[in-house]
Amino acid sequence: MTPESTVSASRQRVAEHLVGREREVELTLAAVAAGRDIVLEGPPGTSKTTMLKAITDEWGIPLMFVEGNADLTPAKLVGHHNPSRVLREDYSPDNFVAGPLTEAMQTGGFLYIEEFNRAPDDTLNTLLTAMADRRLAIPRVGMIEALPTFRVIASMNPYDNVGTTKLSSSITDRLNRLSVDYQNAEAEERIVHLRAKPEGALADRLVADAVAVTRATREHPYVRQGSSVRGAIDLVAVAVQLAELRSIEATDDSRYPELVFDSMVVSLSGRIHIDEAVDISPEAVLREIWQDHFVLDPALAEPG
Repeated sequence: MTPESTVSASRQRVAEHLVGREREVELTLAAVAAGRDIVLEGPPGTSKTTMLKAITDEWGIPLMFVEGNADLTPAKLVGHHNPSRVLREDYSPDNFVAGPLTEAMQTGGFLYIEEFNRAPDDTLNTLLTAMADRRLAIPRVGMIEALPTFRVIASMNPYDNVGTTKLSSSITDRLNRLSVDYQNAEAEERIVHLRAKPEGALADRLVADAVAVTRATREHPYVRQGSSVRGAIDLVAVAVQLAELRSIEATDDSRYPELVFDSMVVSLSGRIHIDEAVDISPEAVLREIWQDHFVLDPALAEPG
């Protein structure tokens, strides 16, 4: 069953695994079903990996995950000969240990490289032949021919410029591109409900407030990059447990706001990245966001 012949049937089944990503699923499916490689550009926590996992599961092929960083050498990407066996047997195809690129080509899987623009230039150049010719010559092994479903999928964070490099035109010319931004508030609330699975009268109030303050971290003037929806998920999970420890009910309006702030410190302080030019702590930024939500504009935080 080829992806080209099943793309229409696959779209709905793949979309069922995600919330509010119908357009991105459709565009990504169209690109990979057309046999194209693609870079997904967007911040962490925007369902890029979930979308790719849903597609590869639907097609019955593997998803090879690689983290792009300075340590990702061509040998780590392509593979290497087992040193102990080389000493005993000399070099041979039998003692070659396939790397994720070779394995993805041989199995027809997706090679997914996160933080693509953090990988060294010589490592990215190794991908050029694989992307252009769908084959790769490996010394003492031979020519590796990619199966038809092999794709190179990359992801990049547009807000991160520390330790990144500008991609060469040779690389970008071989990649399609799709911007994947944060979902809207309604979609993020649905995600938090699905992932955190909060129960009881406190649940709806917590979810709405958690999403609101998490989204506010992305707009604060001192924050270079705010938290993804994962922060809201953890905020709700932590707050539920903290409410039980402190015996706080949904109607306890005097103690509820501080419950949310303490949960924000735990779940969000490590996820927000403060502008280097500003001398302020993550906790102080979170206190400002909390005050905006619960003190300056308390109507936003009213139950329901």
